[in-house]
Amino acid sequence: MPTVGFIGLGAMGAPMAWNLDEAGFDLVVYNRTTDREQPFAEAGVSVADSPKHLTERADVVCCIVSDGDAVAELLERDRGVLAGLDEDTVVVQMSTIGYAETMAAADLVTEAGARFVDAPVSGTVGPAEDGTLVGLAGGDEGTVEEVRPILEAMCEPVVHCGEVGQGTNMKLFINLLLGDAMAAFAEALVFGRANGLDVEAMRTVVANGALDCPLFDIKGGTVADGDFAPRFPVDYQFKDLSLALDRAGEVGAPLSQTAAARESFSAARARGYGNEDMTAVIKPMEETAGVEAREE
Repeated sequence: MPTVGFIGLGAMGAPMAWNLDEAGFDLVVYNRTTDREQPFAEAGVSVADSPKHLTERADVVCCIVSDGDAVAELLERDRGVLAGLDEDTVVVQMSTIGYAETMAAADLVTEAGARFVDAPVSGTVGPAEDGTLVGLAGGDEGTVEEVRPILEAMCEPVVHCGEVGQGTNMKLFINLLLGDAMAAFAEALVFGRANGLDVEAMRTVVANGALDCPLFDIKGGTVADGDFAPRFPVDYQFKDLSLALDRAGEVGAPLSQTAAARESFSAARARGYGNEDMTAVIKPMEETAGVEAREE
């Protein structure tokens, strides 16, 4: 089996790396803050002292970090990924970043003589732990198939979306829809409460009609319980909607609903809810209307 280097051991990355270890891959990990490496070291997983050190030891390098700036820094820094590449290495970029940032990273990797796949994932911490994230892979078909067993240790299913960059476009597509739907659901719940409707009754109506879906079921439940612990924070949803709007401007696609949704998430950030779950988009709406969408 190939040796897999995994960079980025945050809330999403750590369980993804553990799934690779459990699948039997020879694993090497690295994180910018070393405390996140400690559980892996204690479990006998190899820890690299730099991205270059990791890359030199790995056949496939996966990375999932916060944003495009972090990806660029990881590649280009002193003792970064680029310094450790050779022609047999595949870099799998799994962070949610912009299309232009993805293509810039791909150019750096290919100019260094290695191969590149963009494979952001759809899902939150629960699916990351269960290995049921949706992998959205963009790249040469042969290269994607080469790394598919690695992706399948973390994702179910893995969708080949097309050439490099199309994985990123697919991630922006699905998170655009997620943000728009969550903002609309929040507005509907606040509208209902402002009209005296019962939260449980509203959820029952949604669950038994054409709008029934896991998002409204799960997120409606956490809102009703007053549980805003971050599974996917407001800050991240705001970032992804901003990336989608940037890309839409590049290709001339109108996103009026998405622009409105982003402003709803912007309002939640401005009220101090950026680190709470995306469902906290409802809080400024509740505060303005003077109601709460909680079950008694």
